[in-house]
Amino acid sequence: MILHELLSYETLRLTWWVLVGVLLIGFALTDGFDMGVGALLPFVAKTDTERRIAINTVGPVWEGNQVWFILGGGAIFAAWPPLYAVSFSGFYLAMFVVLAALIVRPVAFKYRSKRDDPRWRVTWDWALFAGGAVPATIFGVAVGNVMQGVPFHFTDDLHAIYEGVWYMKFLSLLNPFALFAGLVSLAMLVMHGAAWLTVKAEGPVQIRARRIGSSAALIAVGGYIGLGLWLAYGFDGYQIVGAYVTDGPSNPLHFEVTKGGSWMQAYALRPWIAIAPVMGVVGGLLAYLGLRAGREVTTLLASKMAIFGMIASVGLTMFPFILPSSSDPRSSLTVWNSSSSHLTLFIMLVVTAIFLPLIMLYTGWVYKVLWGKVTEADVTENSDSVY
Repeated sequence: MILHELLSYETLRLTWWVLVGVLLIGFALTDGFDMGVGALLPFVAKTDTERRIAINTVGPVWEGNQVWFILGGGAIFAAWPPLYAVSFSGFYLAMFVVLAALIVRPVAFKYRSKRDDPRWRVTWDWALFAGGAVPATIFGVAVGNVMQGVPFHFTDDLHAIYEGVWYMKFLSLLNPFALFAGLVSLAMLVMHGAAWLTVKAEGPVQIRARRIGSSAALIAVGGYIGLGLWLAYGFDGYQIVGAYVTDGPSNPLHFEVTKGGSWMQAYALRPWIAIAPVMGVVGGLLAYLGLRAGREVTTLLASKMAIFGMIASVGLTMFPFILPSSSDPRSSLTVWNSSSSHLTLFIMLVVTAIFLPLIMLYTGWVYKVLWGKVTEADVTENSDSVY
């Protein structure tokens, strides 16, 4: 037996669907609070010292947290090449805006405290705000568009064509449902950033973070429920028609897909997936209560539960679809028709099984070493060595 045949093609496809989800959720759970703190920066910190306290709560870890983003993008590229090609083609300008914001953020971290000039520092503080708020919003906008379906199709020779001229590819993403999803995404990560500040900061920064974060938690939970109702009654879902193979060649045109019914039919077919939205709502409410009551670690854990549930519910609701096509449903990408080869997925799984635990152990060790609050004394007494 050839080694990679120890696991069936179907099993490997399903495994990599789960792993990509884990990597993207890991990014939201870690770099999510970095972005949340950035989005909160102008509102929770009024003086330069307070802003430095907020910045240094994430200063030692933000670079490591971005590893999850790189891993997620790399996994999509290697495990689901058609998904990478179509999504980056259609969302090109949106991705460019995200990358620009993520490029500005490290520059702001490194340069804001290099000059003792208030205007200089305020300028970089707003750059940190943009580096947090812009990606948090656009990621939500992207998810909102994916759930509606995006206008692409494949030719008979599997050449992917995304409908519309280049500027309309961006403007068409800014539809009401997607913008609402972007608002929910921003509120969710602001809640997460506030929960992080309650653990790592103290004094006025912590107090303001609790107040703003509790409002963000309610917006996130209410908006999430609103998105679910809108999705259930305002949009058609996608369905694979007839029999289909789960271990065949990756060719979207071999599947017959129709648009109709509701995405919520998934909960009738797989009732157990209801645990994800329940986790999202309960976690958000617990984070709200924790922020209001002044609890710290439990609030952060509740925020993480909310993020895990909200993001997981998207993938579980859409399964097996990963990028449906609104203009040609037959071209929709699913778990079963758009992966890399059997051998490629197996080799990637072996490498991941070796290195992902190492990354997680190292990340845990870093957080343990750097645990503790950032105080005013830490900033003033180490002014030349902290952000």
